[in-house]
Amino acid sequence: MDLFSSSWSALLDAVAGLRDEDFARPSGCAGWLVRDLVCHLVIDAQDVLITLATPATGEPTRDEVTYWNVVDTPTGDDPLDALIVRLAAAYREPWLLKFHLDDVGSAAGRAAGLADPEARVSTRDEVLTAGDYLRAYVLEWTLHHLDLVAHLPDVPGPSAEGLARSRRTLERIAGTAFPPSFTDRDALLVGTGRRAPTEAERAALGEKAARLPFPVG
Repeated sequence: MDLFSSSWSALLDAVAGLRDEDFARPSGCAGWLVRDLVCHLVIDAQDVLITLATPATGEPTRDEVTYWNVVDTPTGDDPLDALIVRLAAAYREPWLLKFHLDDVGSAAGRAAGLADPEARVSTRDEVLTAGDYLRAYVLEWTLHHLDLVAHLPDVPGPSAEGLARSRRTLERIAGTAFPPSFTDRDALLVGTGRRAPTEAERAALGEKAARLPFPVG
């Protein structure tokens, strides 16, 4: 729960510190500019608020790992992705996106802090404990923080703790461990297909290289 809050706060702070011109730079998400990514984070924050306000009964059907599925590699052509681009363009001024994310994002952070970790919530027609749901989102925040800074080297990236936890989560989702020679950051970038492995990394992966990538959604 604490790592959810710290990862989300770090991402919100990073967006708050962006310059206007940064919003027109490419992000680490295929087909998305930084402004599109920030608009997606607004939707993510809304999802957190909706889920935490949707109580469920019955036994959990998913946990922080099984919440995620390995999906097809995003190309930017998905209808929802295209909608995000149109929504982001409608903001026109970067400060409007900053304001909306800070407003909704801060509310999502407060709701997470108030949530009972053992309470059951529903999302995607599945049941999770609130704690597992929020822990699952550490991976989401960490990956999108990496996307945010992909072409903005002066913007602070995700924490070492968030990177390490997200690597372990991805390894459990994929059912395989990345070589110890991989940094947590590189394991996440290569593992989810955000960049291709180098020759040295491919050699270290061995037969596992043929299974890449493991994009999650």
